[in-house]
Amino acid sequence: MSWNANPSIKCSVTSCTHHCNDKNYCSLNEIRVGCCDSSVTNCANTECASFELGAGGSCGCKH
Repeated sequence: MSWNANPSIKCSVTSCTHHCNDKNYCSLNEIRVGCCDSSVTNCANTECASFELGAGGSCGCKH
């Protein structure tokens, strides 16, 4: 499947179904950012709420 990279949304999570395989960008027009905790005090308490696990099956996070 061919995705159009959105140059405004950089992403390195290759396991997401919206990740552009040959580029480190998201193919969505916009993303939702959510909280993992009711009291956000650092970056680890946030997430890309638009993430959908792709065919790879495991988190391909590159930190």
